[in-house]
Amino acid sequence: MSRAMAVRALLVWLTILVLAVANGALREALLTPRLGRNTSLLLSGILLSALVLLVARISVGWLKADSANTSWRVGALWAGLTLVFEFGFGSLVQHKTGSEMLQPYLFRDGNIWPVVLVVILIAPRVCYRVR
Repeated sequence: MSRAMAVRALLVWLTILVLAVANGALREALLTPRLGRNTSLLLSGILLSALVLLVARISVGWLKADSANTSWRVGALWAGLTLVFEFGFGSLVQHKTGSEMLQPYLFRDGNIWPVVLVVILIAPRVCYRVR
């Protein structure tokens, strides 16, 4: 992956990050009080997955991921950045323990976070193929 493509992929990932934060705020402010934790986590995961696919679809041409291999690398970069952000923010800003940070990965209470991570990983490849 070229440096220019990596920068473009980072910019697209930052867009995904903003959408993910907005999605979490929507979940906590509107969905959870009305629907409960389990349903709101499930809907939030589905919504974020759809947003990631939409962003990938819109940006795949601009990213210039011109091969299956390159699109996999973009997805791996996005997934890696997401994990670094999740664990970095969780430990440094929220002061969560490792156990607390691993809870979303256990498919409890309607949380489908591991599915969202897989979508983040495969979205560039899926959208490259569709394109």
